Amino acid sequence: MKKREPEASVPPADEDYPKSPLLRPRLEWFKAKLDGCSDAVFYSFVAGNGVHCALIYLKGMFDYRNVEENLLTPLLSESFESGEELFLFFAEHRVPLAGCEELSDPADAGLARLMDGCGLLIAEGERKLLALPFPQFEKRAIEDAPNESVIRGPREAFVESLDTNVTLLRRRIRTPRLKTEKLVLGKETRTAVILVYLDNVCPPELIAEMKRRIACIDIDGVLGSSYIEESIADSPSSPFPQLQYSERPDTVSASVLEGRIAVLTDNTPIALLAPVNFYMMLQSAEDYYQPFIAATWIRWIRYAFLATSLLLPSFYIAITTFHPEMLPFNLLVSVSSSREIVPFPALMEALMMEVAFEALREASVRIPKSIGQAVSIIGALIIGTAAVQAGIVSAAMVIIVSLTGIASFIIPNFDLGLSFRLLRFPMMVLAGAFGIFGIACGLILIYVHLLNLESFGMPYLSPVSPQIWGSFKDTLVRAPWWRMRSRPTTAVVRNRKRESGNFRAWARSKGESED
Repeated sequence: MKKREPEASVPPADEDYPKSPLLRPRLEWFKAKLDGCSDAVFYSFVAGNGVHCALIYLKGMFDYRNVEENLLTPLLSESFESGEELFLFFAEHRVPLAGCEELSDPADAGLARLMDGCGLLIAEGERKLLALPFPQFEKRAIEDAPNESVIRGPREAFVESLDTNVTLLRRRIRTPRLKTEKLVLGKETRTAVILVYLDNVCPPELIAEMKRRIACIDIDGVLGSSYIEESIADSPSSPFPQLQYSERPDTVSASVLEGRIAVLTDNTPIALLAPVNFYMMLQSAEDYYQPFIAATWIRWIRYAFLATSLLLPSFYIAITTFHPEMLPFNLLVSVSSSREIVPFPALMEALMMEVAFEALREASVRIPKSIGQAVSIIGALIIGTAAVQAGIVSAAMVIIVSLTGIASFIIPNFDLGLSFRLLRFPMMVLAGAFGIFGIACGLILIYVHLLNLESFGMPYLSPVSPQIWGSFKDTLVRAPWWRMRSRPTTAVVRNRKRESGNFRAWARSKGESED
């Protein structure tokens, strides 16, 4: 596939750029293009034996102190007769500055380099420009992962610096087979995007497909990884996410080792991973830092509460409305007595409580952190207690909605949890209209939709449907490491071998079982 070329920054190549090698008209051209940019700095000086030069950079994006020490000082002490001799000084590497680039088409590339944080050196008598790659940006320090915390395991999380994020991955996968291909998206933002994969593991078809989809993104700005996610998803109208995201370098490294591809976006601490299936969304980094028995048990808990978050209010509505005989007599009497003073049907009662709970959840995110937790807890207690005492809702409904809310927080992937929160409402409507039969119809529709979903060629419900027995070791259970000797078939088609058969050779040498 033809490699995507970086898009030009604004302004594009201008025919009015002076063709003369004189300094003044070119300097005036740049001043005209940067008119209104108060952070643009034009520093003029004389180098050598009277060679007039100018250094252009953006304040706050360029390490001018480093350049003053390593560039301007040598230039002022050397003897140059012309701009050509000055540029020859750089070509012979007589200045302790690496990565300097001569621009033969200044109008096309000069402003683009300037917006990337480079400095531009212009010399009298030399039409070419010299780009000095010394960007300097303020960036956040590496901190704990705020949304994917673990008890055991690394604490590092991605930051907004793309170079730092690539370094975090390089520290974990120390092989030249780890490839990082850079693309540029956005006509105005020129956002750097890096594809990360293992070239001896990741399928070439997956790499080519990812590049093809990203190459079709034609937009003025990309300010986050979600812009890319919506543009390359197989079925963007589906409520289910078809790309996984993570802010943890260890999670991304593990996915890359499985043969998946990661997409890192500049100014975003979130990496995208593709392909993905439904069961990967229910896996947590904690699963791989705990004993496999405990990790398997926790996964079963997640699956149970996943069903709870989707179906518990619907079953309550269906049973109390159409099938009260399904409840034990004592429980039926308790539920009926609590609903005697409630003037609304069970469906309306559940919808009001669910909407109120979603409003409290959203408010707790927007309220300042210092008071957010207290307000959300106190608000829930006061509203729930007052609603029960006023006879607007029953105590049983408050318990049902509370358990449903707790269950939705157990889902590790926020987007998947949001999908089930959205589907909960049509499921309640079906339960209120048709009872258990309506719930069954809703589940069938969801299942059929999941069967038709794909993520970069991977069936969304694989390895369960279609069944791939070799990949069950890390789906419903988390098998011990010495049993996961091959990579998941669903994610890679070559180099499936992950480990040798001597993982626990010491146990066999003592005559003990691996189990």
